[in-house]
Amino acid sequence: MDLLALRAAAGRGSIDGIPAPALVSAGFTLLQRCVPLVRALAGRRAAILLPSSPQFLLALAASDGRGAVLVNPLAAAAEVEHQLQDANVGAVFTLRALAGKIPEHMPRVLLDEAPRRAVYRVPGGDELEIDLGSHFGLDLEGDADAPGRDEECAIVYTSAMAGTPLGAVLTHRNLITNARQTVQAAENVPHDHLLAVLPFSHLFGLTVSLIAPMMVGARVTTMPRFNPIAAVDAIEREGITEIVGVPAVFAAMLAAIARRGGKLNAPQLRLCICGGAPLSVALQEQWEAATGVPLRQGYGLTEASPVALFNRVNAENVNGTLGLPFPGVRISIRDSATGAECPQGTVGEICVAGDTVFRGYVNESGAASTARARSAGLPTRDGWLYTGDAGLMRPDGRVEFRGLIKPMFTRNGFNVYPREIEQVIGRMPGVRSVRVSPIAEPSRENDIQVAITLDGSRTITEADVKAWCESRLAQYKQPSQILITAS
Repeated sequence: MDLLALRAAAGRGSIDGIPAPALVSAGFTLLQRCVPLVRALAGRRAAILLPSSPQFLLALAASDGRGAVLVNPLAAAAEVEHQLQDANVGAVFTLRALAGKIPEHMPRVLLDEAPRRAVYRVPGGDELEIDLGSHFGLDLEGDADAPGRDEECAIVYTSAMAGTPLGAVLTHRNLITNARQTVQAAENVPHDHLLAVLPFSHLFGLTVSLIAPMMVGARVTTMPRFNPIAAVDAIEREGITEIVGVPAVFAAMLAAIARRGGKLNAPQLRLCICGGAPLSVALQEQWEAATGVPLRQGYGLTEASPVALFNRVNAENVNGTLGLPFPGVRISIRDSATGAECPQGTVGEICVAGDTVFRGYVNESGAASTARARSAGLPTRDGWLYTGDAGLMRPDGRVEFRGLIKPMFTRNGFNVYPREIEQVIGRMPGVRSVRVSPIAEPSRENDIQVAITLDGSRTITEADVKAWCESRLAQYKQPSQILITAS
């Protein structure tokens, strides 16, 4: 039970009606019956390029305990290629609709018909069909309280403060620990039915929306592409007890509820969790007025597996706060420069310690690469992860968010790093300089403004910039306002 996929299966929950043990067993069967896949992964990592779906858990199992790069389906082909190359990936688990984002030379496993069958496609176009439906089942005997292997489980690319995303390495122990903490803080139970609207490639979606419910034997219904009207319908029709989202998700559902009379008819709904971006008190109050259920805010980051703070179910929900530390997580507000702990009520940098803190970034071995990653990513000093976020500790132990220290902002709950976009557009012929800034947009936190100065060598239009960005940046990083100035 020391692998994340096995621990998820042990609870015997289900995803879209498919038992978790059957999905994990199919993943192991895929490895047993596809020798070319085993060879492709030898000494290398796997990658998962999938929407939120039952196939995601199957792919985790088929990664066989090795580090799997969790690739956001919204990523552009150039971003996918960087992650696969940087992490030394040997094969990708995906769907036919997403396979076009993968470099042609890269082996891939197509899971469109999983868990019944899979297709292994080798470079050059040959395909090998693998039957997954006649396996012998899964032996789930073992210590359900095992802490998890202290070995790579997932790699998520993030923290592009210096311009290039870094692969944060999370272990099985990191993620199993955070999922257990989630079960305790959210009081997950077997009769829960969770609507998963966040991508499982985002650790908030993976840990809170998938692994924690699976651990207790709950049901998860996935929504691979979020639609607020469909989400509200599902909550009322399917007996959903829990939903996890970012502020933009709850704002969109609130608008959908308003269009149908202003009240949600879902007496079974007990828990609504929001994170990923700053949450306004106004949205919390509006949501509770429309649904009768508090909107409980949490806080985390990829490098902390991810959740570190939460307004726990067994405590008062205090709007405007990030809540209390997760069980087993230590939180300290510290001076960014000196590392000294700040007095209570004083603003400083939020720091996290405990078994959920990541082990580092991909390619940190070697003096040169270690220096690059440490200077570009989030530092860990004396066991404390410095988050790049400002906050203060209240007398009741709750933490209030007080802004960003690191150069980034959010859009629809995703992190946007100005330097990354500036570097991409800066490589465009004819561009002298680029400056990226957020534009406040309440429905999705921020939009993106790009101010470009040309070098005079050629004419560049707004359409040219859009086309350049669309082929190189994820959908949520696309500029919404482009200002071009001649040299």
